Amino acid sequence: DMALSGLEIGIIGAGDMGMLYAKRFKKAGYTVNICDIPSKYEELLEKHRDLGINVMRDGYAVSRRSDFIVYSVPAVTIGKIVEEYGRATKVGAIVAGQTSVKTPEIEAFEKYLPDDVHIVTCHSMHGPNIDTKGQPLAVIRHRSSDEKYAQALEVLGALESRMIFLTFEEHDRITADTQAATHLSFISLGTAWSLQGYHPWLNPQFISGINNVKVAMALRIYASKWHVYAGLAIMNPLAKKQLQCFVESMTDLYKHMIAGKKKEFRDLVYEAADFIFGKDRTHKKILLDDDILDQLSLSQVPKEMSKPNSHLSLLSAAVCWYRMNMSPYDNLICQTPPFRMWLGIVEYLFCNEEMLEESIQTALEDRYTQAEDLVFYTAVTGWGQCIALGSFDGYRERFEKTAAFLGHKLEEGKDLSTMILKKLTDKDTNK
Repeated sequence: DMALSGLEIGIIGAGDMGMLYAKRFKKAGYTVNICDIPSKYEELLEKHRDLGINVMRDGYAVSRRSDFIVYSVPAVTIGKIVEEYGRATKVGAIVAGQTSVKTPEIEAFEKYLPDDVHIVTCHSMHGPNIDTKGQPLAVIRHRSSDEKYAQALEVLGALESRMIFLTFEEHDRITADTQAATHLSFISLGTAWSLQGYHPWLNPQFISGINNVKVAMALRIYASKWHVYAGLAIMNPLAKKQLQCFVESMTDLYKHMIAGKKKEFRDLVYEAADFIFGKDRTHKKILLDDDILDQLSLSQVPKEMSKPNSHLSLLSAAVCWYRMNMSPYDNLICQTPPFRMWLGIVEYLFCNEEMLEESIQTALEDRYTQAEDLVFYTAVTGWGQCIALGSFDGYRERFEKTAAFLGHKLEEGKDLSTMILKKLTDKDTNK
């Protein structure tokens, strides 16, 4: 009923997520004021004239009249934008951000917002192509009266998401744990394919089962905006530690493969398996069944021609979790679609003894696979260095180059991964 009491929602940043929020709040009956960078004003006005939302020239116009303001901007620019518009915030308003890393956002809010403003921030743990209903929404009460907090929850309720209440530090820890290594793996797969100049849907090593998920998720990420992933990797102080651990885990496994240290390789893989999935691994928790995995394929190679794969990326993820003493299942409350898929395929591999054995054998015995994995290893370390140096330009260049190589399949991959995710969600609802 708040919507009826004339509460106005302001959204600064009319990108994909900003527009997703604007439409949901409008649908719930709120007055919505939105802006983007001033130079986009005319274009925005033209594009959204039939939506019934107020397109404004800049963040000053939005801030002075809105009661609940969402900064929907890249993590990279949050400081600069709040410094610019924060002082125009209406007295007593509630301010939220929709960035994927909360530490720099909260720092900007504390530094630039007036003291008479309430801070209740949030983060929809999914991209703009997924309906907000039922998806996880992190809600962070940082500085607010009980009355304003209740108001914020009422407004965010319009998204119909599943709210998870966290502090900003908890949020950043969980997103580092769930997203850092996950994204690094998927983006490195894409880069490895582009370095070798082949498309995975033409390669017999990427045909069946869980390989379809790898291909679909890599394409999904490359169909998105680079800054979403760069911000998470570079600006979240906790992500660095996990990325370093992932790179080291993969390095150790790969050195064992090349040096023919079969026992060491096998021991490391099985220690990780016991730690994450327990001694009895016959029970699968998340993922899809084989028939579903095989239906969902972009591959142009017949299934019977499929070649074994070492799944080095998945083995490295398990070793990384084990070394960080982290159970990935604990983080499922804040799971993002890629993390869920990632844990799903790691689990699928480790809970299928025959397949795990084949993957270990392939890694240790098959020269072709070792050569392929060299390129993947190079891609991972290249991305790792780029992130460790904090280079946004380098990140962008690498990302866009790979996206261009995968270009014509990106949309198809996005649709395919959306189908896989839908099947996962359906499976959950039917439990």
